[in-house]
Amino acid sequence: MRESLLVLSRLHHLTSRSGIKITTQFNTKIFYADAKTPNLWSSDALENHSFDEGKFNFRAKGCSTELNEAGNEYHIKSNTNKQSIVDLKFTQTAPGFVVGNDGTSNFGTDPKKPWGSMRHAFWPRCQVEGNIITPAGPLDVKGRGFFVHALQGMKPHHAAAKWNFVNYQSPTYSAVMMEYTTPPSYGSTVVNVGGIATDGKILCAGSSNSAKHSEIKGDPENSWPEPGAVAFSWNGTDANGQVVEALVEGSLGTRLDRVDVMAEVPKFVKQIVAGAAGTKPYIYQVSLLISFGAKQLLIEHIVWPQAPHQDQDWRRGEDRGGFSFH
Repeated sequence: MRESLLVLSRLHHLTSRSGIKITTQFNTKIFYADAKTPNLWSSDALENHSFDEGKFNFRAKGCSTELNEAGNEYHIKSNTNKQSIVDLKFTQTAPGFVVGNDGTSNFGTDPKKPWGSMRHAFWPRCQVEGNIITPAGPLDVKGRGFFVHALQGMKPHHAAAKWNFVNYQSPTYSAVMMEYTTPPSYGSTVVNVGGIATDGKILCAGSSNSAKHSEIKGDPENSWPEPGAVAFSWNGTDANGQVVEALVEGSLGTRLDRVDVMAEVPKFVKQIVAGAAGTKPYIYQVSLLISFGAKQLLIEHIVWPQAPHQDQDWRRGEDRGGFSFH
């Protein structure tokens, strides 16, 4: 069955600035390509969580993510939900990267005293192996994968009004992209980080990429601007200064899922976002086999309503590890 599934796993660690409230969550979502089997979604709050001294390893009751001594493999295990018992290994087949000095984007008028921040670090190309035990039986998980570590140091609806995530995996190349547009209180600024990798090396990585919705079909159920076609471009230079350009474009076809974020996130986050009147964000998830070579592309588009001005008296740290397998 490994040729017919797509797996997303996320570990969320959330805390207020004062440290009074801390919650952790492990999510797993399995998409079946037969278009008949319902997506299998598991989301569970974790108990008794801890990090090692270097903050590379995470442990909780029934869940762990462990980095090996070489620093090139994560072992993810979770039996917190009997619907999907996870045992996966993600091993780098290309180096990781961050954009800028440390992958951090700061918000505010004073770089030395930012009002908020976001940080992203990527392993764009990994070999994945392991299994997920489901009620229908075990799933052999073997193929290519992608890992991202995201640290979001502010309320989500203050950080961005909309997001685009792209994960492209083929036998030869991997291309990943994360783009967000800040709310008007931060100038509706577009921030895009991403890169292209092949086995053993990064071909390019930087912030000169773009995510465009070339067609808007809209969602009649909630009036959100769901894209119908997209154009994603990567632009940079390799280690020798040679120009690297790549383009993925075309119709998205039928979406995999539409996620009502407020129905899925922990209660703690719902209480935060409730402060923004009318907030009801959605994630649109699409996976398609594009025409040249039947290569898999996963796209996530997240839309938040326009947010009020940044509340400087409160901060939120969200520590996320995301794993995607094809």
